[in-house]
Amino acid sequence: MARERAFLVVVLPPGKPASFLRGSYEEVRELTLSAGGEVAGAVEARVERPSPSHYIREGKVAEVRERVKENRAQLVIFNIDLSPVQARNLEAAVGVRAVDRTGLILDIFARRARSREGKLQVEVAQLNYLLPRLVGHGTLLSRLGGGIGTRGPGEQKLEVDRRRLRERIVRLRHELDKLGRHRALVRQGRRRKEFATVALVGYTNAGKSTLLNALTGAGAFVEDKLFATLDPLTRLARRNGGRGILFIDTVGFLRELPHGLIEAFHSTLEEVTDADGLVHVLDAASPYREEQKAAVEEVLAELHAAEKPCLLALNKCDLLTGEERAELERKFPEAVLISARERTRLDELQEKLLRRTQNA
Repeated sequence: MARERAFLVVVLPPGKPASFLRGSYEEVRELTLSAGGEVAGAVEARVERPSPSHYIREGKVAEVRERVKENRAQLVIFNIDLSPVQARNLEAAVGVRAVDRTGLILDIFARRARSREGKLQVEVAQLNYLLPRLVGHGTLLSRLGGGIGTRGPGEQKLEVDRRRLRERIVRLRHELDKLGRHRALVRQGRRRKEFATVALVGYTNAGKSTLLNALTGAGAFVEDKLFATLDPLTRLARRNGGRGILFIDTVGFLRELPHGLIEAFHSTLEEVTDADGLVHVLDAASPYREEQKAAVEEVLAELHAAEKPCLLALNKCDLLTGEERAELERKFPEAVLISARERTRLDELQEKLLRRTQNA
């Protein structure tokens, strides 16, 4: 299947430092690849006062239109969120679909969800996103299933109006509540068996699933793409006949993770809030590790899990020089430098976890 050609518009919003552009470009590029797209080109746009009609100014809109035509792009992807009006106006001006950051993330989630609960959570988030974007009273959402940013739940075409859409959201939430109650019963069963539970949290693509496999032999799906893991996976690890630790792999976090996703994935993210402790898996080899660490801590605070016992695991240390490893050890003395892929220093990680969860 041919990849869609996407032209990227990397916006520097008001109040953001110039350094934001490079990291944001890398992120939206990786998101585009994870959504099955091909990057046909990119342009930067520094916006001091966003236009209510298009977000970017008229001259930049004209430039994007020309670059899209030159690069034979099939859609334009923004690294920021657009209002429904801005998205519609940009599509009319540029001549191709306009996809914003949340729409792109939701598209990836629609591709990745495997479990019944995961699919329901994605559908709730997508329908809440689509609701203000419906034009007119009755609308055929014929764009669903038509490419990046348009994949609907089950990639089906739905003829809906706002009333029916809201009714479906209510039904989905009722079903998610039932699944959430079942998940709560499972967690109670773990406590009765006196298992310590440790949630693996971290920025998307930090190596959480690789670490889960290394610690437990779980066989979790691993791919070098953003949001390769969407559904939580729980596996037991025992050491020397001692207390077992249940490791829970969770969905990866992202800077400024859309609030609608956090709300939709509430029952899944309860695995984080209910865990005895956390392992924050950080890609130590990433040039953006400081920003990624801060982004994860921000989401944990939003989940009211920031005060939980947390062990920082600086992953991918096999990609660092000796000097870089020494610098990280000085900067984060309580952390453990590991390589999940090479299974380096995992015994030390587990020993620290056992000590921290003994009284949990």
